[in-house]
Amino acid sequence: MAEHKKLVTIKKIQPDEIQKLPLLVKSRIMAYHEPPKDIQDAQYNTKKRLIERRKLLQGQNLTSEKEDTEKEKHAKLIGQLKAAEARNRLRTIRLRYQANKAQEISHLIACQPVALKAVRLQALVPPHSEIKEKGDLLDKFSRHRVEALLNDMKGLLTNRVN
Repeated sequence: MAEHKKLVTIKKIQPDEIQKLPLLVKSRIMAYHEPPKDIQDAQYNTKKRLIERRKLLQGQNLTSEKEDTEKEKHAKLIGQLKAAEARNRLRTIRLRYQANKAQEISHLIACQPVALKAVRLQALVPPHSEIKEKGDLLDKFSRHRVEALLNDMKGLLTNRVN
């Protein structure tokens, strides 16, 4: 009942009395009043502009979807190119390192005072790492010999008798 009386009294308040009220009370009262004509016109024009803008953007979105897919393809292609360039840089650096290493080892071998020491160093530390396919290193006879040794469980072939 008290709330109802407040609402009734609020409706009877004059505009100049509303201006004297605190902002919080004033905003609550003004929420139930119709806004002035110029404000209603401004709200209508704003809504109209927003609707037109939304229609315009929707029309642009249809073309932008195609552009987005093209941009994604372009970005993917750029990423692949950058990855290929990085792989190429790594390969170049690796080759340069191997060449410098081989050159240093060759220099160390050449600077040995005795030929025997140079040959030993070259045998222990070759200048170029030789990458060979590890295929079958045994010939037919050696393979039969290894198989015989593996099958000899009693150790008859390897035990030496005095």
